[in-house]
Amino acid sequence: MKKIFVICPVRDADKDTSAKINDYIDGLEQKGYRAHWPPRDTDQTDPIGDRICRDNLNAILACDEIHIWYDPSSTGSHFDLGGAFMLIELLGYKKKIVLINNGAKVVPGKGFMNVIRYLAEKTKDL
Repeated sequence: MKKIFVICPVRDADKDTSAKINDYIDGLEQKGYRAHWPPRDTDQTDPIGDRICRDNLNAILACDEIHIWYDPSSTGSHFDLGGAFMLIELLGYKKKIVLINNGAKVVPGKGFMNVIRYLAEKTKDL
């Protein structure tokens, strides 16, 4: 059974986005995948946030695939993306990246959406 970590907004996520991600998670789990969805599966009661970061990075390390609902305003997502990038680009882990939503337009030059699309293209055949 494949394990999937979903990078997505948690804190301040709007209800419509959370509902769409919940539907996506339901679809994965109905297909037999095991999904780690941080709002549901990572204990969010952490006064500093360091444990949440560690828990998410450990779950990312343990997963087979990383699915991303990109929201440029989600700072926690940027942290999780950095962890995923490090595992794939610097440490050579084989983890497929799947972009769930378009999130933001690709911009000329540098940008997180460009990096996500790069990683998704690079890992599409895993």
